[in-house]
Amino acid sequence: MATERKILLIGSGFVARPTVEYILRRPENLLTVACRRISHAETLARSFPRATPISLDVTKEKELDAVVSEHDLVISLIPYTHHPLVIKSAIKFKKNVVTTSYCSPVMKSFDEEAKANGLTILNEIGLDPGIDHLFAVKTISEVHEAGGKVTSNNPLGYKFSWSSRGVLLALKNSAKYLLNGEIVEIPGSQLMQSAKPYFIYPAFAFLAYPNRDSTPFKEYYNMPEVKTVLRGTLRYQGFTSFVKVLVDIGLLDDSKQDYLSPNASDIAWKDVLANVIGISSNSESDLRKHITRKVPEITGEELERIFRGMRWLGLFSDENVHRKDTLLDTLCATLEEKMQYGEGERDMVILQHKFEIETKSGEMETWTSTLLEYGNPPGPSAMAKLVGTPCGIAVQLILDGVIKQTGVLTPYTPEINNPIIEALAKEGITVIDEKL
Repeated sequence: MATERKILLIGSGFVARPTVEYILRRPENLLTVACRRISHAETLARSFPRATPISLDVTKEKELDAVVSEHDLVISLIPYTHHPLVIKSAIKFKKNVVTTSYCSPVMKSFDEEAKANGLTILNEIGLDPGIDHLFAVKTISEVHEAGGKVTSNNPLGYKFSWSSRGVLLALKNSAKYLLNGEIVEIPGSQLMQSAKPYFIYPAFAFLAYPNRDSTPFKEYYNMPEVKTVLRGTLRYQGFTSFVKVLVDIGLLDDSKQDYLSPNASDIAWKDVLANVIGISSNSESDLRKHITRKVPEITGEELERIFRGMRWLGLFSDENVHRKDTLLDTLCATLEEKMQYGEGERDMVILQHKFEIETKSGEMETWTSTLLEYGNPPGPSAMAKLVGTPCGIAVQLILDGVIKQTGVLTPYTPEINNPIIEALAKEGITVIDEKL
């Protein structure tokens, strides 16, 4: 009989269910679902007979230590800013950790301690980051093994299938990438203007904009020969201009506003908008007039489309906002209310790596790896499946001793990636490879 394993899952958001489902396929695995609000943990755990819900505040060190010490492995699906607290506790009690978040400098600082204690702390094992790394490294390794060189690399209406706050914060990130050997930097205020058309198959016409800092991936993916490295985000056409207006008028500001504090008087969206723009009138015609002045480069039908969208969100209305201290979080509350998936609706995730290749014989080729996944109502969304499943797989591979590397790790090597890719294929998660 297999040895019983006790696993701690911290967080129960959009992507947690597929992780839980995968882990609890194995009868020896017992899972504790921990959230600050016990009701959230109970909602997830009630579907699984070997899952136990508990309340946990990770900012309380003694409380966190007491729970971590009782488990064999910790999964952290909470905001990345809290991961260092979890990692610190896990190292104290010699527990392995898995996260789906980017590995921050603070998280990397635990590398020596993790190695000294023989621990595996695996990060970036979701979709983006995660599956994108797995298949990028796979293709690049195949190119190098065939004696070729990579000359360039360019991977990846909206509803929320993951944290709305995370979506909005990402829209303010600055970006950096390598283009023909030169570093290009784009400040967050200009990120949406940088979007360019990107086509996948004949049916999909997207806009693509750079995602964070692409420059380290020349080293991470072992491509010393490459001159262009760009990781990007894909969105439907119209998304970037709408977001640009929200950014330019100040609705993504995450500083506290007294008039939005929970103790403040009720306030309508049209009054919030007037405050943001800096005018005394809250009439829709005056609000539109001043917004038009703030975005002179957007005109005509495109501007009218954006105004219709703002009206649909209720930004010109008498409807009171859900006050959340900051404009960003107040907007999040409205978006979450208006932009959740309805019954029977499904999401779509599309990810593409595109490599310009010089073969050993000197011929130029384009290699693409494309992942297209749809949600399956009433089951998990595509986003949840593609983040939660690789996370669950990584947990099981660590428990089984297949992934043995120690330290603070990311999936940039075949030794870690290949067994995860093999397990993903068994779950029906694969890419279509083409050479042109």
